[in-house]
This record gives sequence, structure tokens and C-alpha cells, in this order.
Amino acid sequence: MRELVLVLGVVLAAFGLRTFDHPAVRKLGGVCFLVASYLAAYFLSGSEAVGLLCVAGWFFLPWLEILTRVRHLRMPLDKPLRSSFAPSAERFPQLGEMTAEVEAAGFLRSDDTSFQWDGATQFMRIFYHPGEKYQAALCLLEQGEMAITWASLSARVEDGRTWTTWNYPFAHTMMLAPETQLNSVTDVSSFADLQEAHRAFLGRSGLEPTALAEQDPEQFVETIQRETRRQVDHNLDQGLIELSGEGTFRYSWRGYLFLWRQFLRDLVRLS
Repeated sequence: MRELVLVLGVVLAAFGLRTFDHPAVRKLGGVCFLVASYLAAYFLSGSEAVGLLCVAGWFFLPWLEILTRVRHLRMPLDKPLRSSFAPSAERFPQLGEMTAEVEAAGFLRSDDTSFQWDGATQFMRIFYHPGEKYQAALCLLEQGEMAITWASLSARVEDGRTWTTWNYPFAHTMMLAPETQLNSVTDVSSFADLQEAHRAFLGRSGLEPTALAEQDPEQFVETIQRETRRQVDHNLDQGLIELSGEGTFRYSWRGYLFLWRQFLRDLVRLS
């Protein structure tokens, strides 16, 4: 009985610590979950080795997803974006409010596009700021019961290099192309914060506003498709993915290891 109370106490402490906003305190809550897992396995088995294996199991859990689902994925080499209607308020309830916020910042709406493949749908509303020469996008990714929303800002120079700031909540699932620089800021609370983070990112990169290329909103869809294909080609060159026929690719074993490392990064960052 004493062992059960101890495990429950650690679990309750973990939940309590996870309610704090400070990242260090939240990470301590994540550690408490691992401690609770170790104690539960140790008390049930009487073996420290079993307790440690139980803790290690959390870090290897992504392999279940990789070997059962990712291994069978076949994704297109090209990502054709098509003009589309906006999703309903039930599917993307933040879209109206976020659009108003982006337009209030001086951005002009360019296009609503979407991409569908193998049960997944990605919607993207694209904007342009003529003065700052930024492309903005509000995105929704739906796959099964999962839905993820995020916003991004991109600036480009004449030689094709791109600097992007976004608040996508997870690590990237492929390597970035060499000419792409990514600034991930998951703690922003508004589009204005994202815009300020992007300005700071460009400043750290030594880019003056005058160095940015003017962009043609009519070409955004073509540009995004070209940059996406460039990323796919780079990952083919790096061996993370391999051709699977009929214009598709799949992850290689090296790609599985990359995905696992990205999961561990998210585990540490989000814990």
C-alpha cells in the first residue's frame, strides 16, 4: 500500500508541476513521470533493471509508430497546391480571428490553397506585405482525428535563399534545403509576436530590409511548390528518403533514425 501511495504521489506532483508556465518547472514535471514509471515497474517486479527498461521504453515508443505507420507511407515528390475554399469554422475555428490579425498588420490576402494526399489535408491561406516584403501563411493540417494549426512568415532574397519564422509546434520531419533558414518560435502568443520574432531573426542573420527581394503574390503557389520539391530532392541526396515508384518517395532506415531523433528533441523541448 505504501508503494502505491508513493507512485500516486509522484504522479500527482508531475501533473501539478506541468500546470506551471516556467519551462524548467514543467520539465521537472516530465522527469516526475519518468520517476513514477520507474517506481511502478520496480515495485511490481522487484528489479531495478525492469524499472530502467520501463523508463527507456518511453524513449523508444516512437518506433511503434515508425514501424507500423511511417514504414508504409508513400508521399508525392511534388506537392500540387490547388485553390480551394476555406475550411469550416468547426475545422479551423481560429481562421477568422487570425486572418483579421494578419490583415490588421498590413498584409494583403493572396490565395487560399490546399493539398490532399492519402487521408491528409493541408490548407494554407497566403498573404503578402508589400512594405516589409514578407509572405505570411495561416496553415491547418488534418490527418485522421489530428489537427494542427500554425502561422509562418517568409522573406526571400534575389538568389533564392529563404528565411522563415513559424510557430509549428513540432520538430521538422525532413532536413531543410541548404538555402532555407528556419526560426521556430513555439512560445509566441500573437501574430504581432511572430512578426517581431521574424524581424529579430532577419537581424541576427545580418539581413537589412533593403536586401529582401520584392515578391509577386501571383507566384507564391509556384514558389512554395518549387521550394518544397527542392527540400525533397535534398533529402533524397542525403539518404533520408528514397524513391518508391509512381512519383512517390518513402523514408529509408536513415530517415527512421532521423524521425526518432526529432521525436526525442520534441520530448525534451515539450516536457
